Amino acid sequence: MKNDPVSSPSVVFSEFGIPTQVASFGAVDCRVIGAEDALVEIEAAPINPADLNVLEGRYGILPALPAVPGAEGVGRVRQVGEGVRGVSVGDRVLLPHGVGTWRRLVVVAAEELVTLPEAVPVLQAAMLRVNPATALCMLREFVSLSPGEWIVQNAANSGVGRSVIQIARACGWRTVNVVRRKGLEAELTQIGADAVVEEGEGLSARILEATGGVAPRLGLNAVGGESALGLAKVLAEEGTHVTYGAMGLQPLRIPNGVLIFKNIEFRGFWVSRWYKKASRDEVAELFSRLVAWAEAGVLHTPVEATYPLESITTALLHAQRGQRSGKILLCP
Repeated sequence: MKNDPVSSPSVVFSEFGIPTQVASFGAVDCRVIGAEDALVEIEAAPINPADLNVLEGRYGILPALPAVPGAEGVGRVRQVGEGVRGVSVGDRVLLPHGVGTWRRLVVVAAEELVTLPEAVPVLQAAMLRVNPATALCMLREFVSLSPGEWIVQNAANSGVGRSVIQIARACGWRTVNVVRRKGLEAELTQIGADAVVEEGEGLSARILEATGGVAPRLGLNAVGGESALGLAKVLAEEGTHVTYGAMGLQPLRIPNGVLIFKNIEFRGFWVSRWYKKASRDEVAELFSRLVAWAEAGVLHTPVEATYPLESITTALLHAQRGQRSGKILLCP
């Protein structure tokens, strides 16, 4: 039985295009379980912007087609190969990055699984690998921050933005958070934001007013265009401007002055590349922090709705709505 392939209900796509037109409910065969493998039954997997970009064919890494989408998720181990150690049947686990999680069953190398305590809520666990990991890496990879320092970010109500706010508060850093619409200040303040500023005219001056005139050394950009420029202008000399997204679909504008007179460093971050380069110990340390915060309730991402795999078209339409109150997840 262990060497028999297993068929799994799945979301599949065979061409790139409009997500709701190319993704459909179907089935795929899992590969045969090897001695070092585990069969995992997936409990929940989010729909992230990057997943939509993959379906559209405009992401940094694209799978060979046909493929199953889904960059992250959580599940239960249902079967293990005879050589597996450290992972047992019944364990709740985080799946490897980019394995294709919009399915019910998947076979993966057991050593790539991260076991989770039962106290971590399953929907929160499903969202740990991309947004919170991106936030934590950016907060500690580029600038050595001291307690009380300011960080400035745009897209502050996004999944990564909310994680930045919560992690910064847990670590003793302060955040000034730029958003693109009204009505978010109370919500973001409740999860730990020190200041919330709406995009628009005089953005840089209003950011500095919020920080009491203190120029942050770290700026996190997921929008581009004028918003990214506003962040760059307020950074301290030798500050670092990190871009990890392009929600505004506008390129970066880098004034000569911030390079010549302030020597601002412009960097990019992509968590997929980080996972490729990181050692097993670095990944384990990252998740020990994130899991502990999720278990304690420090890290929490709002969820607006969950859908079964069969409702993938409805789920994708919901995930693409503007001004949602939370994430959309698939629960096979």
